[in-house]
Amino acid sequence: MTSSQVVILCIMIGYLVLNVTIGMIMSKRQERASTMSQEKKYFIGSRGMNGLVLAMTTMATYTSVSSFISGPGAAGMTYGYAQVWVAAVQFGAVFLVMGVLGNRLAIVSRRTGAVTIAGYLKARYKSDGLVIVTSLLMVAFFIAQMISQFTGGATLVESVTGLPYWASLLIFAAVVIIYTSFGGFSAVVITDTIQGIIMVLGTFLFMFFVVRAAGGLSGIDAGLATNLPDVYDNLTAVYKPGALLSFWVLVGIGTIGLPQTAVRCMGFKNTKTLKNAMVIGTIVCVVVIGGMHLAGAWAGALLDAENLPTSDYMIPMLVQRIMPTPLAGLFLAAPLAAVMSTVSSLLILASAAIIKDLYRTYIVKDNSQKVAAYNKSFSKLSFGATLVIGIITYFLALDPPDIIFFLNLFAMGGLECAFFMPLVGGAFCRFGTKQGAIAAALGGCAVYVFCYYNVTWQGVNAVVWGLLASVILYLAVSKATVGKGLDQDILEKCF
Repeated sequence: MTSSQVVILCIMIGYLVLNVTIGMIMSKRQERASTMSQEKKYFIGSRGMNGLVLAMTTMATYTSVSSFISGPGAAGMTYGYAQVWVAAVQFGAVFLVMGVLGNRLAIVSRRTGAVTIAGYLKARYKSDGLVIVTSLLMVAFFIAQMISQFTGGATLVESVTGLPYWASLLIFAAVVIIYTSFGGFSAVVITDTIQGIIMVLGTFLFMFFVVRAAGGLSGIDAGLATNLPDVYDNLTAVYKPGALLSFWVLVGIGTIGLPQTAVRCMGFKNTKTLKNAMVIGTIVCVVVIGGMHLAGAWAGALLDAENLPTSDYMIPMLVQRIMPTPLAGLFLAAPLAAVMSTVSSLLILASAAIIKDLYRTYIVKDNSQKVAAYNKSFSKLSFGATLVIGIITYFLALDPPDIIFFLNLFAMGGLECAFFMPLVGGAFCRFGTKQGAIAAALGGCAVYVFCYYNVTWQGVNAVVWGLLASVILYLAVSKATVGKGLDQDILEKCF
């Protein structure tokens, strides 16, 4: 390990320790100040998020290793500017989630006492079967997505420090599991806010040094002419129309159905907070995703792609080459922040699915003695569940996929097919029934997985077929089973 690598490693470790410390301290302060139950404190942060915090935690959860490493690396190595304008569809993701589901989920969750997405679905549909199905699907796809994030964090540490992959993975996993397990939702959103700011700063730093290293925009053009000679010709030719449609669905409108972003809508203070978050989150999304992909395309002028094993190594290697060591350490904390924020949110939700949605609902039930024991041991249970899920993910990530980008998108697609119609349909379709929601979740996922491995027509991603099947099944089955309509309790609390 070189001296510069040691310095960068120290900066990154310092950043990780700072996150853990601040998250734990602020989390404990908020817990002491709140009179809400342990469940509400741990899973939704006592519904106390302001506009900035809500925007940053939603944005930080949405962005991932793909936003900072894989996506910009693919732009620099292969796709050039085509990757930039395709990624631009993500700019409205935060606005979409907050605008479509924000108020509705907030109102319903307060009326029903729901603190998780499965809790909302149970209140909306009155279905134990739907809760079990969606909770199991959530945990399965979350673990798949966390594998990609763990791999991304470890790859980043490995490429910077030269440590073995397993050791890099252990360092990353240990930190994120510890602060998530102990701090809960409050620690996550607080650290997400710090990480969101670091991501913005890191993006501007990277753009500046790429331009400087290339000798200005004219130097970038000259370098791209050598390394990516078709960079301008491929603006529309790289992706087939079907692939473009798929990407717009997957990282655009489909994000409304992601439970890890939708759950943020349950934790804000008021409508003004929501509106502020929509504006701030959209601006940050444009800066981070747009800026990183644009700079990634420019970076193609500076590196010979043949010397890199995969696109995941491009950005970390380039940063070490063009930035002063302290600033390189600060920048590399930005993608690490993106990965950490995504993983921590997924860990919290997976823990909630197991502890709250399954164990509390179907094991503890309403037995007074069991409820008292559950409330008393809640902190230990939530800590244990988060720890176990994190450890399982660690071992699964020891044998990583070649390209993190694809595993992350696979998991996103599965989550969208499972939750899009139960969430969106449940919010806006009064005739939506539990049978329709179960059919949409199971049928959408089944079609998605089948098409992912067997259907390659016109470059259309399996998520398009999965979501289409989900919509059709939800509407058809709901219409067939609605009968005399929804019961009065659902109508009063959910509409």
